[in-house]
Amino acid sequence: MNLEIRTATAADCPRILELINELAVYERAPEEVTVTLAHFIDAGFGENPVWKAFVAEVDHNIVGFALYYTRYSTWKGCRLYLEDFIVTEEYRGRGVGKVLFEKVIEETKKGNYSGMVWQVLDWNEPAINFYNKYKAQLEEGWLNASFSKEQIKAF
Repeated sequence: MNLEIRTATAADCPRILELINELAVYERAPEEVTVTLAHFIDAGFGENPVWKAFVAEVDHNIVGFALYYTRYSTWKGCRLYLEDFIVTEEYRGRGVGKVLFEKVIEETKKGNYSGMVWQVLDWNEPAINFYNKYKAQLEEGWLNASFSKEQIKAF
């Protein structure tokens, strides 16, 4: 297997968005993906980019990605937030996720962040097992909260 991990480019966005949709189906929420390709590209490569990503390629085909950004914690300072991390099902269990995840860890070190944070669904046993191999701290007791665009407009 010829695996390459590299920084994502705007040209990668259509494939990354396909993988985002694959992840949403896996997480039982395909209807939640509402971002357009144009907005996604602009948010990553426009005038004020807010995210960065690494892609995992096998034989010039993107089979996974890790999308991240800087999050600020009033308690800890700047932390790398891993928003989404996926390897397409066909390539799981082949070490692609390990190499991709470790690239994000290296980016966290290189950027001198105070740590790296992410979320995992409590029923996603394969992901939990993967993170446990790294001795990640999986917190209990936090609930996610959000407002939709429609709720914000109605306020």
